[in-house]
Amino acid sequence: MFTYDMSKAGSESLYHYLYQCIRKDILSKRLESDSRLPSKRSLAQNLGVSVVTVENAYAQLLAEGYIYSLPKKGFYIAQIQAPAQTARTAAPAKRPLKSAHRHAPNDEPESLDPKYIADFASNAADLESFPFSTWAKITREILCERQADLLRVSPSEGIFELRRAIAHMLLEFRNIRVEPSQIVIGAGTDILYGLLLQLLGFDKCYAVEDPGYSKISKLYSQYNVDFCYIPVSAKSFVDELEKSAADVVHLSPSHHFPTGKVMPIAERYRLLSWATASPNRYIIEDDYDSEFRMSGSPIPALQNIDVLDKVIYLNTFSKTMTSTIRLSYMVLPKPLAKKFHEELSFYSCTVSNLDQYAMARFMEGGFYETHINRTRNLYRAKRDALLKAIQKSKLSKLATIYEEDAGLHFILGVDTDLSDAEFCKKAEAKGVRIRALSEYYFEAEPSLHKFIVNYSSVEKDSMPRAVQVLSSIVG
Repeated sequence: MFTYDMSKAGSESLYHYLYQCIRKDILSKRLESDSRLPSKRSLAQNLGVSVVTVENAYAQLLAEGYIYSLPKKGFYIAQIQAPAQTARTAAPAKRPLKSAHRHAPNDEPESLDPKYIADFASNAADLESFPFSTWAKITREILCERQADLLRVSPSEGIFELRRAIAHMLLEFRNIRVEPSQIVIGAGTDILYGLLLQLLGFDKCYAVEDPGYSKISKLYSQYNVDFCYIPVSAKSFVDELEKSAADVVHLSPSHHFPTGKVMPIAERYRLLSWATASPNRYIIEDDYDSEFRMSGSPIPALQNIDVLDKVIYLNTFSKTMTSTIRLSYMVLPKPLAKKFHEELSFYSCTVSNLDQYAMARFMEGGFYETHINRTRNLYRAKRDALLKAIQKSKLSKLATIYEEDAGLHFILGVDTDLSDAEFCKKAEAKGVRIRALSEYYFEAEPSLHKFIVNYSSVEKDSMPRAVQVLSSIVG
């Protein structure tokens, strides 16, 4: 039986302290792979804590892939192999698996169309959640107090105050320890993708997830660089990556779009091992909506376990603030940050000084943390209202919900004879806009009968009516 001194948790929540203790023992191999964990009740009794505490700790370990469950048998330790700490010689590169890019939906946040009862295809933020009064007050202050600074040319990587605020925020919220000099600000992630291509080289082969964001592969096509698709649905993403000629892989391990899957910790370590096999290999980690995990603690970033400077971390304020504030950032490993300053510092920062100073003060004043907490509660309430509406409708007998615990969308599986395209067309004709998961595949177009439900911009009052529309199509 496990024995942990729970009195050492201090101010930390008991479940998170227990999660950290078990996680440490798994990584140190004190707990052997495939060994069975104690039942939640017996461990709770042994440690003198509630069953809910153990249940939450197990849920977090399960979400991150440290453990796995077998029906009616319990929880077991997953097989995890950390990467070696020294770089290895790369195997000869295989031919690129580049393929023609088929039509895919636009990934940009879309404006709300009043003709729809509900637009589940839009990933725009809730309009009323934006902190207009606070933002306006801060903007007025900066216009009055920093007139000279507003007229100065910003450094290519962005103003120091904002980069310092981001570095502090990453440490507090994601436990990512970086220097402001490693951070580069850009007007949207597409701008940063272009900079990364110049920084890493046009002679590399870039891998993207399938299904995934179409914008990334479109950008690679425009720059005429080799790229390939790696199937997310494969048994092992890394196995498929190793078969390719990729030098750089772009992925969202904490919450994949659009499937919502979390990459298990064992795969993350294997991914880092793949990257360390060659000095030319890098991982671009897109952490686009990590702030909105609806249950448990946020999934740790891949950058947290990177000890060899192989992970480039990207995030944006579009999800947390509004898509109209074009403000994103990337965290470069120190060697790449040095290279950026030496080779690309002639570029001008693409974000206005006013927006940068305003965002910096918004974060430093504690307003950003308050805003995140408030919007997380808002979106959780929207999600719960939508799930409740589905549960109360006849759709509940014909639908399955997937990956509802993180991000601002979930997957709705529907038992229907209609093709995905027919289902979406019928729904739109009745005032509900929705997209099929199959639309986001690049190399195959399976009719999965699974649909992406973005709920961030949908009003709660309209959700029951929208669910009735979907129910009428199915039944």
